[in-house]
Amino acid sequence: MRARPGADEYGGHFGHYIALAPEGDLIEALKRQGEDTVRFIGGLTEEQALHRYEPDKWSIKEVFGHIADTERVMSYRLLRIARGDTTPLPGFDQELFVAGEHFASRTLEELAADYAAVRQATLTLLRGLSEEAWLRKGTASNTTMSARALACVISGHELHHLLIVKERYLA
Repeated sequence: MRARPGADEYGGHFGHYIALAPEGDLIEALKRQGEDTVRFIGGLTEEQALHRYEPDKWSIKEVFGHIADTERVMSYRLLRIARGDTTPLPGFDQELFVAGEHFASRTLEELAADYAAVRQATLTLLRGLSEEAWLRKGTASNTTMSARALACVISGHELHHLLIVKERYLA
């Protein structure tokens, strides 16, 4: 799917993430982004990955756990919407998700493998969508969303957090 979603395909705070998603073939961009992120994680030390730039902020490990968890949620929403399910899908509490897992006890290698598996599942889902499915709309977090908008959210959300890691954690 090459075309960016129209303004009628998303709302709320999702626009920030969609604006960050790259132009062009989204599936290819997500594939490259996934490879880049695995390399980035592999270039960190365990000490760096436990760093918090403020005491009440997530560690880098928690950020990468959050990215993978959010992609799981967004991919599930995308699946439901792409298949024509119009049941409103609830939001999720990201703080609860991070607090519910002990990312600090996992190695960077484990976090990278988990992220890569999630991304591969997302790519497999996206490659199987018909043009019609990409354009289907549903409701997620009280917002009308298309399947293609959710795919852009996955990419943009990750880029948002990578920028924060680079600017606030590793600068």
